[in-house]
Amino acid sequence: MFSKRIIFAAFAISFAASFLLCGYEFIRAVSTSLFIEAYSAENLPVVWVAISPSLLLILYFYGRLLSRYGASRTLAITSFLSGALIFACYIALIYRIKFASAIIYVFREAYIVIIIEQYWSFVNSTLTDRQAKIINGPFCAIASLGSVAGGLLVGQLAEPLGTKPLLMFAAASLIPAAILGVIAYTIAGEPKPSVAEEDGRRGHLGVKTLFSSKYLIYLGILILCTQMISTVLDVRFNLLVENEITGTDARTAYYGNFYAGLGAISAFLQLVVVPFALRYVSLKIIHTCIPIVHLLNGLVLSLKPTLRTGATAFLSFKALDYSLFRSGKELFYIPLTYDERYRAKQIIDSFGYRFGKSGSGGVISLINFILKIFTRTVETIPYVAYSITAMVVSCVWGGIVFNITSQHQKLVQADKNLDNESSVV
Repeated sequence: MFSKRIIFAAFAISFAASFLLCGYEFIRAVSTSLFIEAYSAENLPVVWVAISPSLLLILYFYGRLLSRYGASRTLAITSFLSGALIFACYIALIYRIKFASAIIYVFREAYIVIIIEQYWSFVNSTLTDRQAKIINGPFCAIASLGSVAGGLLVGQLAEPLGTKPLLMFAAASLIPAAILGVIAYTIAGEPKPSVAEEDGRRGHLGVKTLFSSKYLIYLGILILCTQMISTVLDVRFNLLVENEITGTDARTAYYGNFYAGLGAISAFLQLVVVPFALRYVSLKIIHTCIPIVHLLNGLVLSLKPTLRTGATAFLSFKALDYSLFRSGKELFYIPLTYDERYRAKQIIDSFGYRFGKSGSGGVISLINFILKIFTRTVETIPYVAYSITAMVVSCVWGGIVFNITSQHQKLVQADKNLDNESSVV
């Protein structure tokens, strides 16, 4: 089933993701802590509004690179440029440029999804559906080892070294990540677009490709739902952290340990649960059970709002998102074309992923602004509204996956029929 070429390429891209996510743990904890110190957790929804337009601009730049240089060199270029920008923000912070904390927060939301989705585009273009059901879980598990290591290092180094110097680890991690990514492409071969897709003829950004397919549109709506839930749980969690943990370095250490635990749980699910589930449980059942878990966590958080229940709800969302949901969702892209996997996928899983968060942040900020004007107080949205929103959107999520999984089954069957016809010929 697996050639040596496929196995070596899978290991190379997995370790590339591991280095990338290790560095991301540094920038995630650092940027969150620095932003809260500079602007407070209540203003997180404000900075999220800037994520979508920033990401859209970066995605257009990515699309131009993809059209001109191909997938492999585009991965290398975006990786090295990301490291350079992180280093530049570190220098700005050393010189006490406060706004750099907002820039690094916004950029951390952009670079991680753009690069990680390039890894997945490679995987989806290299593996068959059957191979992916076996490899996707272990691939995520190896990548999560980097998250665990990064989180533990942040927890240990934040207080003795201070918060800002940890950004250097994030910048440095992108060098081996880029090298291993290029090695994976060299081993497996670079996917090529069709004649109609060459040189970005259907659009560098992938918007035309996206809106020409109902299947992709439903995938986009699904991602928006997931990120609405992620956003409200994220805000609630950070508000609880801010209330109960004071001190920048102590808070950074807490975040580091929290995300290390998240990485460990995700790795267990990816290595043990995902390969079994994808092989023996239907995608429809898997994708239906996930929002049910979030519905129940939202209910518990509504009834008992503590740091423990807030952390549990947010951790559960992220752990399932990084394991079962991610591995199962990527199977949806395997039967698709080059532009659908490399361009439309970036719009859905990078822009859509962050737009859901950014858009939700904008709505939260607007509601808070209106409340302050009309009540003439500093009142904000009642905290229970965050968990209730997560519950409502979980119900919508459950309905959407029925449509997507049905369409996916038809695409897979069509591919099988085409393969059978080719073998007969």
